Amino acid sequence: MGLALLIWQPASAAAQQVLNIYNWGEYINPEVLKKFEGETGIKVNLTTYASNEEMLAKVQAGATGYDIVFPSVHMQDIMAKLDLLEKTDINQYEGFKNIDPAFLRATSDPKGEYCLPYAWGTVGLMYNRKVLGKDITGWKDLIETLKAKGLKFTLLDDMREVVGVGLILNGKSVNSTNAEDLSQAAQTIIDMKPYVAAFTYESRPMVKSGDVAAAHFFVGAMIDVFGDEANLNYIIPEEGATMYQEDICILKTAPNKENAIKFMQFYTRPEVAALNVEQQTNGTANVPARSLTPDRIKNNTAINPPPDVMEKLQIFRDLGADIRQIDRVWTKIKTAE
Repeated sequence: MGLALLIWQPASAAAQQVLNIYNWGEYINPEVLKKFEGETGIKVNLTTYASNEEMLAKVQAGATGYDIVFPSVHMQDIMAKLDLLEKTDINQYEGFKNIDPAFLRATSDPKGEYCLPYAWGTVGLMYNRKVLGKDITGWKDLIETLKAKGLKFTLLDDMREVVGVGLILNGKSVNSTNAEDLSQAAQTIIDMKPYVAAFTYESRPMVKSGDVAAAHFFVGAMIDVFGDEANLNYIIPEEGATMYQEDICILKTAPNKENAIKFMQFYTRPEVAALNVEQQTNGTANVPARSLTPDRIKNNTAINPPPDVMEKLQIFRDLGADIRQIDRVWTKIKTAE
């Protein structure tokens, strides 16, 4: 049975209650959490992780106390197979009507009975215009410019994202497990390594300072671009890119399930999702929220790509046991001289 949908209570009724959120680093606007605390009296404790794998490992290792997690779609499917997620029936809540059905992407949850679509975006290229001396159009343009000028960039320290780049540049699906496709993808990335300063998530400050010319990064980098548009930019490569989507899910082991449900309901409100997008520069599945976001976000094609660009975006699927093939290719990439 799913959790019963709750009716809002006065803040005093929820005094001394808590909600423990386990989310990606810097992936929620603190103002959203303050608003929730102010309206409900529920104290929010936020802990962060750097990858889906880190989160899953901690949950599987028996970490207790977490209520809400934010897995990517393919990780939600993995967690569903492992019976780690609580059925919430959030799709029965009135605010669920605001959610674009196209974002019910998890094969394990096609109706939204478990999790709520949270945010989505692309993984492209953030770069320093001043260092590169030009605007770039994609991966090929970037590598040729780095080579000509003796510059370097960073790749994400993320197995699927990096192998995904190699697959995209060879015209393959990012979910391919074909041995030849993966070997070709690995070689494409290995050929880039002379221009790779590091595999890291901590690249935004490096690009801003000019220590590296560019970075393989998430569209959330637009927050930096908006602060220095003369020198910084973010693009979706013309060759194509991956897109990500995270969903709000409640763990079966959650000690504060009712408070977690209240947060999910709270997040269906357009003004709340818009407040988050304003600081995060991600896309949102909440349709009414889109019109409430600032024009610089609403009209930005890097954040809200046009249909022809959307067609070039690919999202990861759960590969099951075949993930080991990606892992082997990743090891080959990381250890290649």
